[in-house]
Amino acid sequence: MTDPIRLADYTPPPYVIDHVSLDFQLDFEQTEVDSRLRLRRHPDALPGRELLLHGEDLSLLAIAIDGQPLAPAQYAVSAEGLRLIDPPAEFELHTRVRIHPARNTRLEGLYQSSAFLLTQCEAEGFRRITYFLDRPDVMARFTVRLEADQQQFPVLLSNGDDVAQGTLANGRHFVQWQDPWPKPSYLFAIAAGALGHIEDYFRTRSGRDVRLRIYAEPRALPRSWFALDALKRSMRWDEARYGLEYDLDQFNIVATYDFNMGAMENKSLNIFNAKAIVADLERATDADLTYVEAVVAHEYFHNWTGNRVTCRDWFQLSLKEGLTVYRDQEFSADQGSRAVKRIDDVRLLRANQFPEDSGPFAHPVRPSEYVEINNFYTATVYEKGAEIVRLYERVLGREGFRRGMDLYFQRHDGQAVTTDDFRAAMADANGVDLSRFSRWYEQAGTPILTVTEQFDSERGVLTVQFSQETPGTLGQADKLPVPIPIPIALYRQDGLRLPLQQRDVGPPLAGAMLVLTEASQTLQFDGLQEKPVLSVLHDFSAPVALRHRQSVAELSVRLGFEQDPFCRFEAAQNLGEHLIQSVYAGQALDAVSGLAEIGRAFKALCADAGLDPAVLAECLNLPDEAYLSERMQAIDPSRLFHARQAVATWLGQQLEGALLQHYHREAQSAGGGFDAPSTAARRIRHRALALLIAGDATRHGALASELAVTARNMTERLAALSLLVHFGLADQEAALAQFYQQYEDDPLLLDKWLSVQASSPQPDALSRVRALLKHPAYTHRNPNKVRALIGTFGRLNRLHFHAADGSGYALYADALQAVDALNPQVAARLSAAFNGWRRFEPLRQEAMRRTLQRLLQAGLSKDSAEIVTKALEAS
Repeated sequence: MTDPIRLADYTPPPYVIDHVSLDFQLDFEQTEVDSRLRLRRHPDALPGRELLLHGEDLSLLAIAIDGQPLAPAQYAVSAEGLRLIDPPAEFELHTRVRIHPARNTRLEGLYQSSAFLLTQCEAEGFRRITYFLDRPDVMARFTVRLEADQQQFPVLLSNGDDVAQGTLANGRHFVQWQDPWPKPSYLFAIAAGALGHIEDYFRTRSGRDVRLRIYAEPRALPRSWFALDALKRSMRWDEARYGLEYDLDQFNIVATYDFNMGAMENKSLNIFNAKAIVADLERATDADLTYVEAVVAHEYFHNWTGNRVTCRDWFQLSLKEGLTVYRDQEFSADQGSRAVKRIDDVRLLRANQFPEDSGPFAHPVRPSEYVEINNFYTATVYEKGAEIVRLYERVLGREGFRRGMDLYFQRHDGQAVTTDDFRAAMADANGVDLSRFSRWYEQAGTPILTVTEQFDSERGVLTVQFSQETPGTLGQADKLPVPIPIPIALYRQDGLRLPLQQRDVGPPLAGAMLVLTEASQTLQFDGLQEKPVLSVLHDFSAPVALRHRQSVAELSVRLGFEQDPFCRFEAAQNLGEHLIQSVYAGQALDAVSGLAEIGRAFKALCADAGLDPAVLAECLNLPDEAYLSERMQAIDPSRLFHARQAVATWLGQQLEGALLQHYHREAQSAGGGFDAPSTAARRIRHRALALLIAGDATRHGALASELAVTARNMTERLAALSLLVHFGLADQEAALAQFYQQYEDDPLLLDKWLSVQASSPQPDALSRVRALLKHPAYTHRNPNKVRALIGTFGRLNRLHFHAADGSGYALYADALQAVDALNPQVAARLSAAFNGWRRFEPLRQEAMRRTLQRLLQAGLSKDSAEIVTKALEAS
């Protein structure tokens, strides 16, 4: 495996590039790129007589310095790039290269998507376009001229503003673009081809009119207006919340169905996966629309947190991604239900990031080394990084956080900086010491927060001990305590919230919140007539695994009376986990302790007329298998699946009357648009119907068949299809056939059709996936198709992916190898499905180990080999 790149080895770039002039002669089969770079030696650079410019898969056609062609002895071309021998301290480098976009299945650099060309340069794709110092701390101003056949490429787009255009001989034309803001090469973008567009304008708070356009294939444009509206709302929100105004006269988005990621924030020319743009109520679910809204906001917010202020090096990736995820989470919370948004975000964190933190690829938010940077676009960098940003806001308050953001932009606009620079701005703006926050960035692993209670009934004193420990990870055996903000509340048994009367033990609380900074700290509360019910970690105030043993009676009080919606959801999760783990351990469900009390608590929950139906739906959603598995060893996925199903059956039977009432009562509201009451109604109806069918499919399965026919929107339609397929109901084949026939022309809906079948727990799931691999709706070449079918099978179908005979692993590995030959970046993400293999029972553990060895022996890309090797080496 390639030697790692280490943060400790960072040095400034050998040269600064002040200006870049690029001239593209665009064509699908072969494109020529003429480049002129103005370079000067960096004042802090280490001495050296060679300059390496990165380059991959480039054919060098010409090279000159200051107008003089170079002799062979003055340069060398290798797999790494272009090496200049003893270049001047200041010079202009002229190169011309040829590349082949139509052959580029990696979808990095310049590649063909349908009838147009586009780029993806983050993290290191620009080196596949031309020779360059392809690193984020080299920021330059770009002038770009695009020339092509006008009929084949009527639209020619790049960063900045179009400053010149014209027609040429032989049916050709050109457009010249100039970006006034310095940027690193990873933010460079072009898009060219047969694209239509929709258009609107946004007036900034200073009175400038910004032209907004979304470019896409003509069939996608009528369904892109929601995304355009989301963009305008994002711009307005960023001005109001952070005082950040857009800085150019136009903002363009291009949507493509061929893209490795969700979207890319290239300065003024965002490039999006179509699934993050193309969405309306008729053909998109509520989840799709929420996703579009969040991704559009995320990429727009990057204009300041990522573009105007960028990363010094890729180890600082969370500086832009974690910060911007936090910003898009806050935007989404302000657009709809803040409580439901928080629950959704924590579910995502626990399902994706917690397993990462406990697996062989565990790494700090700011890693110390990497082999392939594409492998570090992870939930740790994004979601855990966002949680760390949220910690600043919790400790400093919203106004203090805003002061820190203001100082951050004031100090670093136009610079490439580090997470330490961000922390320093937060600290200096508020006059506080935040040095211990660096540990959150430097240490891998999820801290375990343990809460223990002792109640002295004679003195009326509750003693609470808070302790933290972060398990050792590869290369980091010993961890230091991290600052953990812990909001605290006490409730009486009847649900009344009690005032906190703190004794002079431990640090004083600030606004009912302890910031745990040591390995262990103790608090005492007095004036209590009876043992209160303790509630902590409101709104999931830190990304930790909470270990707080409470009785069924205490959890039932919290489920009924918690004022914090997240903690109410958490109480429901803990009660559900208690039942599932008991059945998994071999107990009969009707013998589980506290069963009757749990049933009464959930019935009371369903009867709470003041509870947001969307929050109720989440409280009725049992903890998923991925989350439960993180709290277990020697996992038997089949036993866990059936234990969870048994509890779902019991819950559906216990709550049958209330679930039917919610299902029918919310029917009218569920037919509405993308507004809070309508989306909440759809969410509770889907949850209610799933539990009803789990409780008695014979009695209630017809409701899913009826919904498949009467559905008024895609959320209802897809919910019905999923229930029919996942419960193996009689109408499933007809519903699948009808869905395919109706939406055969829609790539995004066919992705859903693939995913519904790939995630089915029914006995025929494996044979379905095998057949779908050969279906016309699927291709290994399209990342969305791969994620929809193979990714869904490995991530969500734990029952059949972990089939005891190893057949699920074999199918997955074969598909992974085929994808790896075409697109290593996508394949590497698939490889992570095996990361937790040592946590399973011996039979499956051995089957996964053999599969990993087979993959490695077969020969993998650098991207995938890094993941597989680390999985095998981890102890």
